[in-house]
Amino acid sequence: MTTGWLWHERFGWHDTGTAAGFLKGEFLQPMQHVESPESKARFASLIEVSELAKSLRRLDCVAAEEEDILRVHTPDHLTKMKLLGDDARGGDMGDNVSPFGLGGYKLALLAAGGTISATRAVVSGDVNNAYALVRPPGHHARPEKGMGFCMFANVAVAIAHARAKLGVERFAVVDWDVHHGNGTEACFESDPDVLTISLHQDGNFPPDTGKVTDRGVGKGAGSAINLPLPAGSGEGAYLYAFDRVVLPALQRFRPELILVASGFDASNADPLGRMMLTSRAYIEMTRRLMEAAETLCGGRLVMSHEGGYSPFYVPFCGLAVVETLSGVRTGVEDPYLPFWQDLPGQKLQQNQKILVDDVAKACGL
Repeated sequence: MTTGWLWHERFGWHDTGTAAGFLKGEFLQPMQHVESPESKARFASLIEVSELAKSLRRLDCVAAEEEDILRVHTPDHLTKMKLLGDDARGGDMGDNVSPFGLGGYKLALLAAGGTISATRAVVSGDVNNAYALVRPPGHHARPEKGMGFCMFANVAVAIAHARAKLGVERFAVVDWDVHHGNGTEACFESDPDVLTISLHQDGNFPPDTGKVTDRGVGKGAGSAINLPLPAGSGEGAYLYAFDRVVLPALQRFRPELILVASGFDASNADPLGRMMLTSRAYIEMTRRLMEAAETLCGGRLVMSHEGGYSPFYVPFCGLAVVETLSGVRTGVEDPYLPFWQDLPGQKLQQNQKILVDDVAKACGL
């Protein structure tokens, strides 16, 4: 088993400035913007100091080309981001709460290119699976604009590249970020050859997307699956959703490549989510996807980093996932797991089960 690992130091240079969380105002005392380098850089550091990096295949990160971006995004969006990226004052990705500094456009190209680079390594057989720790994230970026801290739809751009250049035709995206993967869904909502599955906190962000009834449009009808789990969902709800919906949907769809929009903001420690996951839950979800990938597409699995804003807990969730991908145990234990693994809400609740069963029935699973 060979696992690819991609991180570039410049991802820590993406400048989101200051805010109170993610907002600014007269009575909002500024601090570091919530989408800061901290959680990602500390994740990368733990991969190093745990010595797991010695067992991984380091992947070179090559920036995406404009033609890669334009397979997914509109020319107007690309042009606007390019102009703002050259402005010393920086700019916003499109929703007035997603700032970026000078050079942000080039860093976003690098992030999209990182996901492409990981995808190329997996499709070519250089590695069995890969984790691309990229920044800025991508799963909220729609074809016509960025939003939710995302400039370009990294996973969608990688899919479009693989289709155009690598001969892959059928893809599945599993998004376990706490926020709905609205951008990825929008990029492929009319495409019957891309299945998007999003598990997210109901109504968190964006508040008006990710409903059970959002199933794709036109030729893509049925190719989007949304699991809007209630706030407070823990390991039991997520694993039941995997076993009842995610895995059967993958089996029915039979993708040639599985990609994961890997956000760790559904953890118990995240400031922007109200879910209860621990590193143990991420291990179990990763195992299930690896088994599905082995059965369906020769083990080809690519993970691209999305959200996760707890600087002290994201590293342990990330380490757990990469250990699982690689099959290598470092001996580093999650120090927070004993405090959170047996919280009452970790078990599957009846209302959660009913919702997941309703989604399964709506999808014919």
